[in-house]
Amino acid sequence: MNDPFIMARSVNVFYGDKQALFDVDLDIEEKRVTALIGPSGCGKSTFLRAINRMNDLIPICRFAGSLKISGHEIYDPDVDVVALRAQVGMVFQKPNPFPKSIFENVAYGLKIHKMTSSKTELADRVEWSLKSAGLWDEIADRLDEPGNSLSGGQQQRLCIARTIAVEPKVILMDEPCSALDPIATAVVEDLIDGLRKDFTIVIVTHSMQQAARISQRTAFFHLGNLVEVGDTKTVFTNPQEERTQNYITGRIG
Repeated sequence: MNDPFIMARSVNVFYGDKQALFDVDLDIEEKRVTALIGPSGCGKSTFLRAINRMNDLIPICRFAGSLKISGHEIYDPDVDVVALRAQVGMVFQKPNPFPKSIFENVAYGLKIHKMTSSKTELADRVEWSLKSAGLWDEIADRLDEPGNSLSGGQQQRLCIARTIAVEPKVILMDEPCSALDPIATAVVEDLIDGLRKDFTIVIVTHSMQQAARISQRTAFFHLGNLVEVGDTKTVFTNPQEERTQNYITGRIG
């Protein structure tokens, strides 16, 4: 049997003296959506940020354990973190377009990483990314307008287009719909479902309904511990752990 695409073993994360994650073992399968659920402060976002070493940006944060992507240990001292973050893209809670045009937002990573060899190739790649993010038909004649001139839902899809333009292996999403209205949320959820044929997606969500709708696997975190992980339907309909049951039924949260 092949190793899982992302494999975490004995992952512990500390912020100064405070421990945020305790001995987390979690396998994440390729080209599926894995949802991380749990109450606020349970460690799910900390785990998500560990997958592309975003926690490294916090001076007091310390990582211990093993985290492999495609069999490669991403916390090896010789890992190029910039290259890692191109391979493991991140979409944040609030849309954060760059103060640039729609076109330049998507082209940014392609230029930085020198991934295209001509203006035509760059334009084709930007168009592919915007189409993949379900945005092209809405903004094809507005590419020179500022990215922040778009609606909130469009801005979040622009950020997704920017992320997928460099063809990452993994897309991390930290509550990508929490700032969006229900209609924009439904559009992004449909988009996530379509993207999983090409990308491995890990999403943190406060919405159990969202996790049930869009993920194939769900991991429940509580107080820094991974309590339970399994097929989404099983976790929601027949959880093995009492704490999972209590969270899903609203007794803890």
